[in-house]
Amino acid sequence: MSDTPGLVIDVDRDRCCGSGNCASVLPEIFSQDDGGRVVLCEPQPAAASRNAVLEAVMLCPVRAITLRQAPEPG
Repeated sequence: MSDTPGLVIDVDRDRCCGSGNCASVLPEIFSQDDGGRVVLCEPQPAAASRNAVLEAVMLCPVRAITLRQAPEPG
């Protein structure tokens, strides 16, 4: 479980073009399958990874990576 409640990564594998920028920036969170498409390894990253996650989102040339707020635990 993450130590950053509220930050959730979503990926659109159909949109992914396989540039690999995300996996280069954060290999512990993003990987690539045999076809080069993004594989999300950790949907709720640690707080220490926040800036790198934002960088990976910005570096995606097709905007296949998005961030959202997780629902409040209840």
